[in-house]
Amino acid sequence: MNKKYALLILSILFIFLFAGNIFGQSRKVSGTVKDIAGSPLPGVNVQLVGTLTGTTTDFNGKYELVIDKELIKFSYIGYIEQIINPTGKSIVDVTLVEDIELLDEIVVVGYGTQKKKDLTTAVAVVDEKSLKDRPLISAAEGLQGKAAGVQVVQTSGKPGSQLSVRVRGTTSALAGNEPLYVVDGFPTTDIRGINPSDIVSMSVLKDASSSAIYGARAANGVVIITTRRGDDNKSSIRYNAYYGMSNIRKTIDVLNTKQYRDLMEEIIPGGLDPSQTAFNNWQDQVFGTGSTQSHQLSVSGGNGKMKHFISMAYLSDQGIVKPARFDRISSRINLDNEVTDWMKFSASINLMNLNTKDTPDNASSGRGGVIMSALNTPPFLNVYKDDGSGWYDPNPFQPSWENPIAYMEGPDQQSIDNQIFGNFAADIKLHKNLVFRSNFGLDFLSHQWDYYLDPVRTTYGRNNNGIGRSDKQNHTTFLWENTLTYNQSFGNHNLNAMGGSSIQRYKGNQTYIEGTDFPADVTVTTINAANNVTGSTWINEWALASFFGRAAYDYNGRYYLTMSMRYDGSSKLANQWGFMPSFSAGWRISSESFMKDLTFINDLKIRGGWGKNGNQEGIPNYARYGLVQYYRTETTNPLSGPSAAQVSYGNPDLRWETTTQSNIGFDLSMLNYRVTVNFDAYIKRTEDVLLNVQLSSSLPITTIMTNAGSTENKGVEFNINTVNVDKDWKWTTDFNMSFNKNLVTNLEYTDVYYFGRIYSNNQDVSILKKGLPLGSLFGYVSDGVDPETGNIKYKDVNNNGIFDTGDRTVIGNPQPDFIFGLTNTFVYKRFDFNFFIQGSYGNEIYNATRIDLEGMFDSKNQSVSVLDRWQQAGDITDIPKPGNINNVRNSSRFIEDGSYVRLKSVTLSYKLLTKNSGVKFIKDMSVYVTGRNLITLTNYSGFDPEVNAFGSSAVQMGIDYGTYPQSRSVVVGLNVEF
Repeated sequence: MNKKYALLILSILFIFLFAGNIFGQSRKVSGTVKDIAGSPLPGVNVQLVGTLTGTTTDFNGKYELVIDKELIKFSYIGYIEQIINPTGKSIVDVTLVEDIELLDEIVVVGYGTQKKKDLTTAVAVVDEKSLKDRPLISAAEGLQGKAAGVQVVQTSGKPGSQLSVRVRGTTSALAGNEPLYVVDGFPTTDIRGINPSDIVSMSVLKDASSSAIYGARAANGVVIITTRRGDDNKSSIRYNAYYGMSNIRKTIDVLNTKQYRDLMEEIIPGGLDPSQTAFNNWQDQVFGTGSTQSHQLSVSGGNGKMKHFISMAYLSDQGIVKPARFDRISSRINLDNEVTDWMKFSASINLMNLNTKDTPDNASSGRGGVIMSALNTPPFLNVYKDDGSGWYDPNPFQPSWENPIAYMEGPDQQSIDNQIFGNFAADIKLHKNLVFRSNFGLDFLSHQWDYYLDPVRTTYGRNNNGIGRSDKQNHTTFLWENTLTYNQSFGNHNLNAMGGSSIQRYKGNQTYIEGTDFPADVTVTTINAANNVTGSTWINEWALASFFGRAAYDYNGRYYLTMSMRYDGSSKLANQWGFMPSFSAGWRISSESFMKDLTFINDLKIRGGWGKNGNQEGIPNYARYGLVQYYRTETTNPLSGPSAAQVSYGNPDLRWETTTQSNIGFDLSMLNYRVTVNFDAYIKRTEDVLLNVQLSSSLPITTIMTNAGSTENKGVEFNINTVNVDKDWKWTTDFNMSFNKNLVTNLEYTDVYYFGRIYSNNQDVSILKKGLPLGSLFGYVSDGVDPETGNIKYKDVNNNGIFDTGDRTVIGNPQPDFIFGLTNTFVYKRFDFNFFIQGSYGNEIYNATRIDLEGMFDSKNQSVSVLDRWQQAGDITDIPKPGNINNVRNSSRFIEDGSYVRLKSVTLSYKLLTKNSGVKFIKDMSVYVTGRNLITLTNYSGFDPEVNAFGSSAVQMGIDYGTYPQSRSVVVGLNVEF
């Protein structure tokens, strides 16, 4: 028995001794973390590598940690991370070194680069981090809500539709308002073919002092897009893919068959067959499930002398309303070759193929608008007639009106665009401080659109016995630029100077042909088989010659001065040449001795600038000439030729639209770079705005294009980036907000212009007038429904005692008071989670869709709102009685608040594999799921508040008339790097 106890005691002692051998490795390590100047660093993250165990340094930079055999990682914002092996040490003191790459981040600016900390101008940068793990379809989409002062509006949810981008407001009425895009050095206005996954960064040059180097094309700001290039001695293969499904966010309730019959009895007594009881919800037929998929494969690498990046990508976006579809195949080749120590060649080539199918929108149900037809088509109709003919079932009250499926599926149409876009450059180092660069660029785009409507299934097709249309265009732009750049430092004095010249030339041509009266055989679709054939052609050219220069000086990184100029000559104008100067200055206050005690401030710089820019975009190429158009005539014998008529007056005094902008701002980093603030205030004035001035109605041509107006934009904008938590998990926030006030400050020759014609009431709803913002909404003021008559009462604005056109006034402003974007990112171990909220406040929408949904003036189906219509004297309601077209005049009745807050995207990603995961051929693999437009908070009653029936027009804004709505979607993606 004693032997047993002795054996038990020996066993227990052995276990404790063994456990002591196992756990005796745990020990305590402590130390102090300082910067290179010897100052303690509080809040440094101290973590055991590969674990969740960690701590932070106290106010004196001290820490204490219990470890086993792990390595210790020391990380701190603004400093280079260190990993230390503490084997055999109980005290580990660490000195962290400032991260020079973080502090000296390079920003791409016009014809060069600058350190971000040395900028004296207003430049916003959207980098790769902001674009990563976002399934973007277009490059412009990546700017939305990400850059202060930049408003991006998706005016239509249709696949392939262009986004409207405004940098610090709208400047012009008729000329272009979109920014100039510079892709790897090539200026363009079309970036549809750029694959967002190829983009490394987008620099938005917002003020005149940053963008004036692009002169005649920079009045609306400049977006410099830089794509990926190869890395030295680092080869990789990347595959990125995602797939998503989408549907409509909301629908609009319309009348069922019984409710529709009751309404029609009031409008068209006896007009509806009482036996019609079927109910077809056309929105269920029209709005389906969309899908998006993308695949990209890229290869990059380099060997010190030769670097390459090659990518191929396929994108397919099927809309929620057929047949709308956008397919893009793109390929990019970026090459860099250092031939010698003094010569380098580079090339950037992008190839693109676009295939687009359209769904007609922004039109009434009687003019081919699918969205309006889905709402207005009588609910008892079928898709096809029930007589076996295969014809689409038309509206019995208006036989020429098709049902929405006929508008969708009746025509067979598509457009195909092919583009080669790129440039080739040579850099020659003439001296260690002097570099010459020559750059040649080419942009060739071919466009073909074909349309065929058979002569059988639709009423419109039968009336024309078939319709065929074909449009073919070619566009070619050449660019040749030469620059000379000089850099020199003299002690604390640093100088950078650049000068150059640019020649750009465009030539385009088009051939359009249309045919009707096809043979009875529906398989014959070639236009030359039609009996009635018409056609037209055009050719256009413009050229731009430029000379430019810039000098930037700084003293010891403390005082800055930059000046630039550009002298542009454009073939579009009569007064062809324009001089566009700029200057900016900056002062790094944080470098002054009196700031040393403010240790919480890491960097503070104030800056200001002034400059001029021009605008030649959107101006007709031959606006300075009086143009003549030729018309076909009856054939004579002998032949006498076509007839001719002048269609425009020439203007020998046509000048640049010139924008002058002043900017003041500051950049602040504090709390060890955990908080960064950028603030700017600006005044942006545009003179010589081009307008079609009204002439006497007795003349054969009643307008002439001339410089006849001025506009102004004033605003403030700020951006705040914060690192909220930086421990075993990380939380960062990016927030920006922009306020802009737009005004027409002067109009010459013509006091007022009207735009925005609404088809249903044949009235204009937009006004251009001195003292008002561009795009102001105009009409009558509705005083509600008269309880006695059931008609809308309109306010007597001019107090003359009668109702007349003088009672029209401003009823809304489509421009927002402010826009904002908020991004929060959370990182925990292998998980990344971020959500992006974007919004607009204070803008108003003219909901012209409601004219056709609440007007009750013909046989269109209506929304359920009309169930509250006036029916007898004494009724109190805001919906008038049926049958009176005067109730749908453009008025405040249809003005709605267009403000919204939208969860634009929310993404959860997980890193499946890393380079340390043991799978040798995979460096990184992650999966993610993204929701887009999942939640939209708005009071707007239409499908979507982010719309405009007139696209990116500056004078016809905030109008919804059956516009293709945006969808909400869920996307699953995979990113792999080999």
